[in-house]
Amino acid sequence: MRVRGAVLREMGIEPPYAQSRPLEIVELELDPPGAGELLVRVRAAGLCHSDLSVIDGSRPRVMPMVLGHEAAGEVVEMGPDVETFAEGDHVVTTFVPACGHCEPCRDGRAPLCVPGAAANTAGTLLGGERRWREPGSEGDLHHHLGISAFAEYAVVSARSAVRVDPDLPFEIAALFGCAVLTGVGAASHAANVRMGDRVAIFGLGGVGLAALLGAVAAGATTIVASDRVQSKLDLALELGATHTVMAGPAAVEEVRAATGGGADAVIETVGNAGVLAEAYAATRRGGITVTIGLPHPSQQLSIPAVSLVAEERTLRGSYLGSGVPALDVPRYIDAYKAGKLPVDRLLTHRIALDEINEGFDRLASGEAVRQAVVFDA
Repeated sequence: MRVRGAVLREMGIEPPYAQSRPLEIVELELDPPGAGELLVRVRAAGLCHSDLSVIDGSRPRVMPMVLGHEAAGEVVEMGPDVETFAEGDHVVTTFVPACGHCEPCRDGRAPLCVPGAAANTAGTLLGGERRWREPGSEGDLHHHLGISAFAEYAVVSARSAVRVDPDLPFEIAALFGCAVLTGVGAASHAANVRMGDRVAIFGLGGVGLAALLGAVAAGATTIVASDRVQSKLDLALELGATHTVMAGPAAVEEVRAATGGGADAVIETVGNAGVLAEAYAATRRGGITVTIGLPHPSQQLSIPAVSLVAEERTLRGSYLGSGVPALDVPRYIDAYKAGKLPVDRLLTHRIALDEINEGFDRLASGEAVRQAVVFDA
């Protein structure tokens, strides 16, 4: 079938993207779903810093690629051997297809799926195939994290999709596939935030603010939010932060002062080794520092090694919320419906596919929290 989609051909093109146009909206050919795959009509797709990191080259991926990984849509066709979905199902996509059979999957650590990671690195679907082709070109285009959400339709592995309630607006549902899974999961699974904890969040994009929502829902009594954009600090207060700190040289001491000597849990979402070092320095003795951000592979982290033992400190990473998407997405949606996770407050812009380059300018400048490409009904 013929589909309009956003293709990234080269990483590292300089902003402003409204002028340089790194994402080209073109007509593509999409092959039918194969065994274990779904054809999904994409109804909304979120713009995430992980997408921006591919555009600016800090998260290297194979090129050319149909970008996008956070989406919601409708199943319109199933390939052979798909038994758990039906035509018309509403689904949210998740960016690590969990095979269900490798050792991490068997251990309940779906985000670490070995075949899923290999497929994402290669730019293929879980089965190793590519379904994108450009008319008149001999080579196939790559999939982004098994999804390629910036297109009218996408073929995805059934293991990259979670069925959701049909009454949930698509542009809200899409956020649960990355921002909410990653942020809320980091707070609840990785940091294990508990009632009465003192928590700090470094970086208030969609994922960081979702982590804040997770900390609020868990009952943290002190929540310090740090960012370089005042409007995001203001929003953090509205969402439950008790203190805000402008990012900069004084941020660590201000966080430590607000938390009585250091936070029990600090969650870093920026994807910068320097900010991660600050987050670690703002964590109390015996506390945990969780990093969600994805810095360039060349960045190195320097921390006092002795503190890990002498202060019984924990430093850990969290990918896709450190949970099981098939279980967590419905649980987080239930919390949203109950008013405990006001995820809709994270959505600041609804845009058309043709406005996507301008959207990434807003994301890069910090003007937007979460934007969604909304496709016509």
